Amino acid sequence: MTPKDYDYLIVGQGLAGTSLALHLLEMGKKVLVIGDSSMPSSTKVAAGIFNPLTGKKLVKTWLADDLFPYAQKFYGDLESRLNCKLIYSTPIFRPFRSIEEQNTYLAQTADPSISPYIAADNRTDLSHYVESRFGGLEVIQAGWVDLPLFLEKSRELLSELDSYMESTFALADLRVEPESVFWKDLSFGTVVFCQGFFGVNNPFFEWLPFAPVKGQILEVATDQVLPGYIVNQGIFMLPVKEHSMRVGATYSWDPLDWEPTDSGTAEINEKLEALIRIPYRITSASAGVRPSVKDRRPLIGIHPDHANVAIFNGLGTKGVTLGPFFARQLAEHLENGKELNPLVNIQRYFSLYFR
Repeated sequence: MTPKDYDYLIVGQGLAGTSLALHLLEMGKKVLVIGDSSMPSSTKVAAGIFNPLTGKKLVKTWLADDLFPYAQKFYGDLESRLNCKLIYSTPIFRPFRSIEEQNTYLAQTADPSISPYIAADNRTDLSHYVESRFGGLEVIQAGWVDLPLFLEKSRELLSELDSYMESTFALADLRVEPESVFWKDLSFGTVVFCQGFFGVNNPFFEWLPFAPVKGQILEVATDQVLPGYIVNQGIFMLPVKEHSMRVGATYSWDPLDWEPTDSGTAEINEKLEALIRIPYRITSASAGVRPSVKDRRPLIGIHPDHANVAIFNGLGTKGVTLGPFFARQLAEHLENGKELNPLVNIQRYFSLYFR
């Protein structure tokens, strides 16, 4: 068999592609990531929040007990390797909206599956900062990841390892044969598409039930020093510096573009005005398209007809924890045949391909 230039071609240097590349390199594989840093990316815009308890009913995030420790180690190890700060452990304060909600939530904290994620004393008082006349719940083992810095520093590392190429990707430049994959003048064992929203139109995988959703966030400045808490009540308020925070987010489906809108800004601002108790000013707005899926589970696995074509996509709103964990699963699946979690394996949708 003719030697290949690389074991893997990874198309896309977002959270999925970067995480997968780093895991494959750790396994001793030769990898080339194609990235176009001029293109919009949901990873660049995402707030990067990880929250173990979500929703109005205080539901534990899917696989939180596995995802969160793995993410902490993954980003923590990268911080040491890249000599930068990526992960910020920051509690989340959820103001109660009523006495009834207060009673319901506090009763739920006795659940042994939830209690590890609740502060022991739960006496946080942020009434000077946000509307919280009924108090609130402090969620721990939460925080955020600086995803733009993660992308930048990882790209530098991949470049040093001869594993990154800045380039636009055109499917016309790709040739898939039974034993090899060719892109331009290079040969590979396998191609993995990690294209986020742009994967919706990839002819290899356009049959998958993508459900992309646009989200907008605001950059907000204050003259007061912000408390060291993420506030989550209808919107999130994420302090990123002493006097600035990111606030969001909206959910919209038309149009699916990367442009912030006045209506999106107005929607977030209306919710922020009802929640915050200190003066603030909006400094900018940004928008991205989340690569979500109808069943809210990632799309991971090997093409039904091409054993050397794979996908890693659909990380949605929880990609900051899903990405590293399932990058490891996919790397072990590709290299060792280890079974993927059936809830993320694209085999669950093969009926759509063969119908």
